[in-house]
Amino acid sequence: MNFLSGIHATSSALAAEQVRMDIVAQNIANAYTTKDADGGPYQRRTVSFETIMGGMQKAERGVRVSGIKNDKTPGEMIYNPGHPHADANGMVKMPNVQLATEMVDLMSASRAYEANLTVARNSRTLATKALGIGK
Repeated sequence: MNFLSGIHATSSALAAEQVRMDIVAQNIANAYTTKDADGGPYQRRTVSFETIMGGMQKAERGVRVSGIKNDKTPGEMIYNPGHPHADANGMVKMPNVQLATEMVDLMSASRAYEANLTVARNSRTLATKALGIGK
């Protein structure tokens, strides 16, 4: 019985979910950033995963981050003539970050992380018990 391939797949999923939580936290932190390094409002970022299928090498199976992309949906325009980034009409282009959506994504990533952590703990327990057979 090979527990290492399962632990490898779980550890890759843990790393991928950690990246997802980091990106969601970055989105939340920049929910009101009206000018970023590009000069426009912050654009929400999303994480894409892909399955790693190593063929005959079971140790190479798992999941990884395939990309981090900017969400191109336009942000809301609000009227705030006193804002330093307001246009001539007093409108400010806000980031396309919705805090409710980000919180749902964060909860989903956190639960997936916890589930994978439980799998890793159970695999360790099973391996320890298997090694104890015959004592």
